[in-house]
Amino acid sequence: MNNLGKLEQYFRDRPPMAVAVSGGVDSMTLAVIAHRANPETQIFHAVSPAVPAQATIRVKEHAKKEGWQLSIVDAGEMHDPQYLANPANRCYFCKTNLYDTVTEHTELTVASGTNMDDLGDYRPGLIAAEEHQVCHPYVEVGLDKTALRAIAGELGLEDLKDLPAAPCLSSRVTTGIAINASLLPLINEVEQAVWPLIEPYIELKGVRCRIREQEIGLQIETVDEIDSQAVYLDEVKALVRTIFIDAGFPDQVQSVVIEPYEKGSAFLIETLQLS
Repeated sequence: MNNLGKLEQYFRDRPPMAVAVSGGVDSMTLAVIAHRANPETQIFHAVSPAVPAQATIRVKEHAKKEGWQLSIVDAGEMHDPQYLANPANRCYFCKTNLYDTVTEHTELTVASGTNMDDLGDYRPGLIAAEEHQVCHPYVEVGLDKTALRAIAGELGLEDLKDLPAAPCLSSRVTTGIAINASLLPLINEVEQAVWPLIEPYIELKGVRCRIREQEIGLQIETVDEIDSQAVYLDEVKALVRTIFIDAGFPDQVQSVVIEPYEKGSAFLIETLQLS
């Protein structure tokens, strides 16, 4: 039995579940498989300033196409002072709020899109998942990111299979700097606006807008090296400044730096505050 067949059998062998979807390839592919295997599956999507608008649009489009029982909820993390303080284990408070909210709306077991690759990272959200008895079908079947992207391709989910990783927008804020809900949509706006400016010059894999103490860091993930003297980068910096200034945050863009992508560069472990 291939990997897709294993997942389909996984959901057929169990009562219907509730799948929490963020709008990324992991959880969206899981939701498609779970619902096709058992139409009583419930799908939950949490909206928040930390969730890119395009992710919510994607969820709604697939819900309509697949006939999901979709519930759009506010998990309430933006009212949680522990989350807003942005400690290194911020994800624990995010997922706690999410799973608290989902379990208030359903009695079904909650399933997440966590895969084998996630187990090798520092993921405090997994502690919250364990506390809420959330299951991880990809992990139970033994699938990593590459395998689940291949499954998305088998299912014909062309808009998902090559979708770049897109952690929540709060992950762009250096730990220890308080989360400002008004800034998060600007991070998303910058990333979406910068991409088409840079793409004609280099083959892009991703763009991250980082909020730091004294600057905005724009990280470019590409298969090529970035020429720090390239003329188009001045246009990119100007665009970033315009977006923040027009939104009323001129102090955020007194310094804008462009540098190669570095995974987890906004994460500072020394700010860890355990609950």
